[in-house]
Amino acid sequence: MIDFAKFSSIFVANWKLNGNLEFIDKYIDALKNKPATKNCVILCPPYVYINNIRSKSHFFVGAQDVSHKEEGAFTGQVSAKMLSDLSVKFCIIGHSERRQHFYEKNSDIKIKARLLIENEIIPIICVGENEEQKNLNLTNKVIFSQLEECLPDISNSKNTIIAYEPIWSIGTGATPKLEEIESCIFELKNYQKMENYKILYGGSVNLSNSGNICNLNSVDGVLIGGASLKIEEFSQIINY
Repeated sequence: MIDFAKFSSIFVANWKLNGNLEFIDKYIDALKNKPATKNCVILCPPYVYINNIRSKSHFFVGAQDVSHKEEGAFTGQVSAKMLSDLSVKFCIIGHSERRQHFYEKNSDIKIKARLLIENEIIPIICVGENEEQKNLNLTNKVIFSQLEECLPDISNSKNTIIAYEPIWSIGTGATPKLEEIESCIFELKNYQKMENYKILYGGSVNLSNSGNICNLNSVDGVLIGGASLKIEEFSQIINY
């Protein structure tokens, strides 16, 4: 079990479909020469580089997704048990790109979360609204519904992390106002006894906004996409 109490904030780097061995060597070497961070840093590279990160870095290693099957004839899939064998401690599930491009449903995400928890891996469950839902003031309704349908009954504040990432913000450069982020995550923490859950914000996080976001009372950290691939920028973000 991870003791989050000793960390100031949580920073999750989602590399998506990026990186190679040369990049990893430069990345890890550069970060080794930076001041030690007081924060919990989780690097989530593509599957094939998990061992490279784990062997060279003192940061936690995470996966970007997991299969909703335990084993069987499912070509190309990676199970929670396999991730556990690689000492993976965290796994992102329910990312909007998975929902959009691979048509993942809340029911699939719930199964994945259960399998991860059963294998002592902390799921980072992504929830968020699209632009139309935001404009119709349906943000809370949408994310509460996602939580109800994605959280297995074995989830608790010690074995599950939630990431609020408005779909309209991901990769667009647009982010909600700070008060909107604070309000949304505050509402999440007051939803069905979730006040002790670690809740992150994700969506166009970068050096210019990460510090202000992490300073919000309700926010426990950030999920970072593109900026996590920029070594100097990422180094400054995790040492804010």
